[in-house]
Amino acid sequence: MIRALVFDFDGLILDTEMALIESYEEVHAHHGVVFDRALILRTVGHAEHASDPWGAFGPEADRPALDAHRRRVNIERNHRLLPLPGVAELVTAAHAAGLRLGVASNSGHWHVDAHLSRLGLLGRFDFVACREDVATPKPEPEIYRLVLEKLGADPAATVAFEDSAIGLTAARRAGLRTVAVPNRATSHHAFHDADWQVPSLAEVTLAGLATRLFPASARSRPATVA
Repeated sequence: MIRALVFDFDGLILDTEMALIESYEEVHAHHGVVFDRALILRTVGHAEHASDPWGAFGPEADRPALDAHRRRVNIERNHRLLPLPGVAELVTAAHAAGLRLGVASNSGHWHVDAHLSRLGLLGRFDFVACREDVATPKPEPEIYRLVLEKLGADPAATVAFEDSAIGLTAARRAGLRTVAVPNRATSHHAFHDADWQVPSLAEVTLAGLATRLFPASARSRPATVA
């Protein structure tokens, strides 16, 4: 049986990853500098692929000023974002079904909590874990273990939703069932270890999760999910 659901935030609930990339692109365009989108895409969800996003401006560029401009643009873009398809519906259905709900994000509370509140979703979650709550971020499993502890949930009865390879790795290391939901910024990631991969959360229902990830339970107790 499904007892709990845990959601990543960036790229899963809100498309903030593409908003970040487009913010860099806007600043480049403002200065008439060619933007290498592929270079930035390689860094999304891959800490080992760090790069200088302002490299095209040359060694004399005022990087702090460019970063400040990008942050202003980024904040404006993020505040126009709506939940990705299927997010609100799945969260609402799970809450109504009495499942425990959590968030596990490598971003900070200042970012995650503010947007969940803005979207009217914060009160749906029983616990929100962010990078300042743990010593080691994803792909280490610590943040998922913290969420499981706070939810009082068995990892074998908990499903994690992730849009990136490092998030998927963290959830699997913590023993959760996993659903990969790639977005425009992470479609190149490898998700072969996911228990299920879908194009968006609009494809996911609680009944579908039970059938795909807990088939024996779904057959024996079909009334436990909707």
